[in-house]
Amino acid sequence: MGSYIIKRIAVGIVTIFLVATITFFLMYLVPGGPFLSEKSPSKQTIEALERKYGLDKPVYIQYLNYMKGLIKFDLGPSLKMRGREVVDIIKTRFPISAKLGGLAMLLAICIGIPMGIFSAINRGKWFDNIVMVICTFGIAVPGFVVATVLMYFFGVTLHILPTRGLDSPAHYILPVTALAFYPTAYISRLMRSSMLDVLGQDYMRTAKAKGLSQFKSLFKHALRNAVLPIITYLGPALAYILTGSLVVEKIFTIPGLGRQFVSSITDRDYPLIMGLTIFLAFLLITMNVIVDIVYKIIDPRIKLK
Repeated sequence: MGSYIIKRIAVGIVTIFLVATITFFLMYLVPGGPFLSEKSPSKQTIEALERKYGLDKPVYIQYLNYMKGLIKFDLGPSLKMRGREVVDIIKTRFPISAKLGGLAMLLAICIGIPMGIFSAINRGKWFDNIVMVICTFGIAVPGFVVATVLMYFFGVTLHILPTRGLDSPAHYILPVTALAFYPTAYISRLMRSSMLDVLGQDYMRTAKAKGLSQFKSLFKHALRNAVLPIITYLGPALAYILTGSLVVEKIFTIPGLGRQFVSSITDRDYPLIMGLTIFLAFLLITMNVIVDIVYKIIDPRIKLK
């Protein structure tokens, strides 16, 4: 397993290098610049700012300078948030998004897996039909619609839950629910499909024929194999949700990483866009390695090569 992890880390480093390279050159293909606004500064001011941040140099020189900094974990200064480094912004904003996303994913797992299991056990019955309707609705409806509906009913109409910021535990209810809605539906549907496949296997029929109780056969034999697709999904899903939902954080006015990502794109804050993209790639790679290791722990028959 040690050699496998080393190989995955090496592949991850190459992946981050490719992500950084592609993102860097794509940004410079977009017309405009970070210092242009409705009230554009003078040409002399723009030239001075470009000299200050090294944007007056050829693109390949800027690229080499950025890569040298990246090796030292230096993501450069923000062009819009003057006096702040990109690393410091990530350190400040990521814990907010991580807490919000972690709660949302925990809620999705705690609700989605049991829903999928009981739906599979009661296939074709009223409970299964209700779960399928909820799952289809949850997967089809965009997150910003769910967030807006929750805000309207529980915040504006009923006035029972706050809709801005994260100042108290009650402030987490609406954004966490909005973030958890899609993964809950997806996990439930995935769990149902996987459980139905496992329940039809020969070893499950053998266990039933030997008189093993339904509880033991489900949780000792079926669940261990049926949960593997869920783990595969959780890796990248957790990485995305930990970096913050772009729309949900914007709607509920949460100062997380997702909202910062949106602002960096609209402001053309190149170093911040680069830093957040590389950080997301790092999280994705890390989560995928963790998923592979958990695979091995759950099912020792899996060989990591």
